[in-house]
Amino acid sequence: MRSTLFGAALLALASIAPGTAHAAEKVKIIAAENFYGDLASQIGGDHVEVTSILSNPDDDPHLFESSPSTARALSAAQIVVYNGADYDPWMDKLLSASTNTDRKTIVAADLTGRKSGDNPHLWYDPKTLPAVAGAIADELEKRDSANAADYKANLARFNAAFAALTGQAEALKSKYQGTEVTATEPVFGYMAEALGFKMLNYDFQVATMNDTEPSPSQVAAFETSLKDGSAKILFYNSQVSDETTKRLLQIAKDNKVTVVGVTETEPAGKTIQSWFGGQLQEVGTALSGLTQ
Repeated sequence: MRSTLFGAALLALASIAPGTAHAAEKVKIIAAENFYGDLASQIGGDHVEVTSILSNPDDDPHLFESSPSTARALSAAQIVVYNGADYDPWMDKLLSASTNTDRKTIVAADLTGRKSGDNPHLWYDPKTLPAVAGAIADELEKRDSANAADYKANLARFNAAFAALTGQAEALKSKYQGTEVTATEPVFGYMAEALGFKMLNYDFQVATMNDTEPSPSQVAAFETSLKDGSAKILFYNSQVSDETTKRLLQIAKDNKVTVVGVTETEPAGKTIQSWFGGQLQEVGTALSGLTQ
């Protein structure tokens, strides 16, 4: 009887051997923004533990202030994903204060050749998310080779879904290229460019993004583009509201200019695919109504 019990104990110990326990340990990923967190979750699946720092679509990302809890989470991260191009400068400060040497940082701006001074809303550029997805998959395969096949399959699945979104954008471009649009901030700028739109009032948008007052001539030009029918769509950052934005939204409404709200973080209950797909569908619906 003792021999049987001893053998059973050995089998039980073997089932929780260090190698097996280590293989089951999830890779810890911190994403500065929740759409990069969603991307990491889609690529990593059940093998990763993802935390997104900026995750509330009702908050203004520009007003974010880091906290000790953020620093603690970063200190344990094995992979860190963030935007760069001065969009999340607090990340550089937090990372420089961490002593974690076993950490890989993936910066969207570095992958796409963007720099300080460029429009920092890189995730709306159709090239950005596939590049970040590939970098995440590569790093996960290095750290967890036992599950490399899963990461490759998840990456292929994401790329296929994102290619469908790109196709949706291309279809809109073929119909509406050259359409004049405007925006309160350059949040949707890269996607508008991919759609072939002509963006009006860009200097006004940059001033707003940088928390500086647009000049009287810039304000006047913006209002004119809404009143005279030049701008067919007004894109606005629905996470930021001030008196100037409210006035422009009212002018757009009064002059029957379609307003499309865009966000800087992924809305609750959405994925990258449903978030982008919904916005593209809203743009298509607005423009088809104008041509009927």
